[in-house]
Amino acid sequence: MVNNYDDRKIVIGAIIVLIIAVFIIKLFTLQVLSNKYSNSSNSNSQRHVTEYPARGLIYDRNGKLLVFNEAAYDLQFIPKQSESFDTTELCKILDIKKEILIEEINKAKKYSYYKPSIIVKQISNVTYAQLQEKLYKYTGFYIQARTIRMYPEKTSAHVLGYIGEVNQKKTDEDKYYTSGDYIGISGIEKSYEKELRGVKGKKIYLVDVHSRIQGLYMNGKYDTLAIPGQNLITTLDAEIQAYGELLMQNKIGSIVAIEPKTGEILAYISSPTYDPNMLVGRKRSKNYSILSQDSLKPLFNRAIAAKYPPGSIFKLVQSLIALQLGVITPETGFPCNKSLVGCHDHPDAGCIRDAVKMSCNPYFYQVFRRIIQQGKNRSVFRDARIGLDIWQKLAVSFGLGKKLDIDLDGIKAGQIPSVKFYDKWYGKNRWAFSTIYSNSIGQGEVEVVPMQMANLAATIANKGYYFTPHIVKGVGDNKKPIQKYLKKHQTLIEKKWYDEIIPGMYDVVNSPGGTAHQAKIDSIKVCGKTGTAQNPHGEDHSVFIAFAPMDNPQIAIAVYVENSGFGGTWAAPIASLIIEKYLTRTIVNKEKEKRILEADFIHKKYETNN
Repeated sequence: MVNNYDDRKIVIGAIIVLIIAVFIIKLFTLQVLSNKYSNSSNSNSQRHVTEYPARGLIYDRNGKLLVFNEAAYDLQFIPKQSESFDTTELCKILDIKKEILIEEINKAKKYSYYKPSIIVKQISNVTYAQLQEKLYKYTGFYIQARTIRMYPEKTSAHVLGYIGEVNQKKTDEDKYYTSGDYIGISGIEKSYEKELRGVKGKKIYLVDVHSRIQGLYMNGKYDTLAIPGQNLITTLDAEIQAYGELLMQNKIGSIVAIEPKTGEILAYISSPTYDPNMLVGRKRSKNYSILSQDSLKPLFNRAIAAKYPPGSIFKLVQSLIALQLGVITPETGFPCNKSLVGCHDHPDAGCIRDAVKMSCNPYFYQVFRRIIQQGKNRSVFRDARIGLDIWQKLAVSFGLGKKLDIDLDGIKAGQIPSVKFYDKWYGKNRWAFSTIYSNSIGQGEVEVVPMQMANLAATIANKGYYFTPHIVKGVGDNKKPIQKYLKKHQTLIEKKWYDEIIPGMYDVVNSPGGTAHQAKIDSIKVCGKTGTAQNPHGEDHSVFIAFAPMDNPQIAIAVYVENSGFGGTWAAPIASLIIEKYLTRTIVNKEKEKRILEADFIHKKYETNN
C-alpha cells in the first residue's frame, strides 16, 4: 500500500527547497551582480565632483593676451540630501526670482533624487563669497568651480567665437561631454575645441548625512587630475585688428588682411561687430537674443560667409587668364566703346597696364569675349562651352569658386560659374558669350567672399601662389605650426604674366588717371585695384584689394564696404590706413583718417564722390 503522507512530504520539501533557491538567487543577484543598491548607498556617502580644466589661453602674434579665464561657480543640488530651507534668503543671495528657483529644483527632482543638477550657472565671485558664508544652511546644495572666458581687448568677436553649454546631440556623439559641460560654439573656440578644452579630472569626497564634506574617499586613490588646455598663438595683430574695427564703425562690410609669404591672417573684421564679453556668463542668452534680432546682423560673419559680386577687382583675374591663354598680349589695346558696356570717361587703353590702371569696362568685355569665344568650334554655343570650361579651371586655381580650407567654420565657396551651371540655367547649347558677358567686369554670376578677395591679393603679390589663409600660428607651449598651412598652392598662370599686371596695379594708386589715388602713401609703394560692385537693392558696394610694399609684399588686403559707392572713394583709403598702420605703426594723413572715422553709412547717407 502506497503511503500518501510520504509523497506529500517529498512535494512539500521540494517546494521549500525551490523557495529557498529562489531567495538565494535573488540575494546573489542583488548583492553581487547588481550595483543598484550599492550606487544608492554611495550616492548618500560619496560625492563625485568633476574637476574642470582651465581652458587654453589665446594670444595675438605678438604675445598680447586676447582671451583668458575668470573663476565662476555653478550651484548644484541633490534632492535626496536636501532639507527645508529659506527660499527667500537664497533667492536674494542669488539674485533670482523664487519661481525660477522652485522651477529648477523641480527639474532636478524629476531628473534624479540622487544625482546633482545645476540650479544656477556661472555665479560671480561676489555672489559666491556671500553664498559660501551661508551654504551650511542649505543641505543638498553645493558649489562646483568653473571658469568663464574674458576678452580684455573687446575685439575679434567673429574670429575668437564663444563657448556655450553642450547639447544632447553632442553628448550622444562624444562621450567626453556630459550635460552641463561647455564647448566651443563658433570661431577659434569651435575649430580648436580639442586643443583648448584640456582633460577633465575627478575627485570623490566622503560626505555626511548633511552633505558636508568629511574628506577624500579612500584618501584620493581614485581621483584624477584635470589637465589644462593648450594655449593658442593666433596670427592676428591685435593693434591692427582694433584699428580696423574702429575704421569700420557705422559701416557694413569686411576687412581681411593677410601676410602673403605665409597666409597668416593679420586682421579679420566683420562689421557691424560686438563686444565678445556680451556672450559670457549668465547674460549670454539674453544678449544673444538681442544680437540675433538686430537688423544689422552683427552675428553674421561677413568675412567668410557674405557672397558678393567682386566688381572690377575681377579684371585682374581676367587679365591673367587672357595672357596665359595667349588671346591677348601685354600690348593689346581696345577702344573704350561704351556701346558695348558702360564706362567712365578716360582715354582708350593701348595696353593691359593702362586697362588695369583706368579699369576700362569695354576693354575687359573684349578680353572676356576672346577667352570664351576662341573659335575652336563652328557652333558659337559649343565654342562658348569650350572657352568657359578653360576659363573656369584657371579661375578656380586662384582659390575662387571653392571653399578655402581655413581654420574657421562656416566659410562659403562663392561661385565661378561652370558649363554645368549655365546648362542648368539656360539649357544646353542655348547660351554663349553674349549671354554671360557681365562676368567680364566681375558682375554676372561670379561671387566671392572677402577672404577670397584678400587671398587673391596675396596670390598676385606672390606672383602665382598662395598659402591657405589661417588664423592660428601655433599650438601649445612649443608653438607647433600646423603642417597643412605650410603647403604652397600654385595657380595655373605663369609667373611672367604677373609682372605685366602688377605695374598696372601700381599705377591704379600712384599714377595720374588711376582710380585709387586716395590709397597712395608717400613712403610706401602700394599696388591695388578698385571695384564698384553693382547692387540692385541700393547704393553700390565699394571694393578694393591691394598689397604693399610693391617689391617686398608684407601685407595683402581686401576691403568691402556695402552701400557706399565707388571703390576708390571709401574702400581704398580704408585699406591704405590699415597698410600704413601695419607697416609703420603710425598714420601721417590725419585728415584721411578723420574722414573715414566720421563716415556713417548706417545712420545717414554720405556723398559717394570727392
